[in-house]
Amino acid sequence: MSVETAMKTPIVNSPSNPATHFPSKVRIVEVGARDGLQNEKAILSAKDKIHLINLLSASGLKRIEAGSFVSPKWVPQMADSDAVFNGISRSNDVIYSALTPNLKGFEAALSVGVDEVAIFGAASESFSQKNINCSISESLKRFEPVIAAANTHNIPVRGYVSCVMGCPYEGEISSDSVAQVSKGLHDMGCYEISLGDTIGTGTPASTARLLENVCHHVPVADLAVHFHDTYGQALVNIYTALQFGISSIDSAVAGLGGCPYAKGASGNVATEDVLYMLNGLGIESGVSMDKLLVATEFISSVLNRKPVSKVANALLAKVN
Repeated sequence: MSVETAMKTPIVNSPSNPATHFPSKVRIVEVGARDGLQNEKAILSAKDKIHLINLLSASGLKRIEAGSFVSPKWVPQMADSDAVFNGISRSNDVIYSALTPNLKGFEAALSVGVDEVAIFGAASESFSQKNINCSISESLKRFEPVIAAANTHNIPVRGYVSCVMGCPYEGEISSDSVAQVSKGLHDMGCYEISLGDTIGTGTPASTARLLENVCHHVPVADLAVHFHDTYGQALVNIYTALQFGISSIDSAVAGLGGCPYAKGASGNVATEDVLYMLNGLGIESGVSMDKLLVATEFISSVLNRKPVSKVANALLAKVN
């Protein structure tokens, strides 16, 4: 058997691997156009963002975070999110979402026809205070009007939890705190909770401990993982999450977005790397690697640098 054939051989529910509990299908949530670009120094034009998102939707990705409706004072990279949403060529089977931390942001997102919105909390009190100037409990209270408005307009709400395995100010974070915040967002009406390893310090062992706790409070079907690759652990941590039955994974094309807490380090795990691993495990995602690489090449050209993704660099080297 060739290496390529072996990589494509499904091991899901394999009799020779009775311990595996991998899902047969995974939803990739592409966050490059929002979480990725907002952590890049360069501020792209709306035209470039629109083209990137159109390429991503052409690749088979069904969930794309396309912008953020926050104050341009704090996130200038997302100041043109309204123009981006108005300019993209929408596919009926793709969900285009945006981050909306408050009611004003939600109303702006609603006016341009977003399909889904996201809110965010933190499992670290220090991180919450330094980023949104309030406690964890106060932050959840602030989101109540957003969720109420979203429910009125039948718009799904996704919840992010930051610092699930480490905080730049507090260090290691208790899984009990993560479970409490996750349950709080879920109880408020978030249909999915994305667990974010904001500074990328998690390992397979800490990922397992985290999920063992959180899965007791939020159904595994309603959980997603958002792992940063700061210390090169994102893929093995995602692999661990897959073994728990997690079937929703956040990632960014070309590994867009650095880490603001570790200068020069990687940020979001690359979509290409995640897709390569899923393909090797025989887990369906519906995403075409060839078409995804078109988006990779485009955004890398715009930013005038190579992709962070090892898979993208290897595959593109074969064709260029």
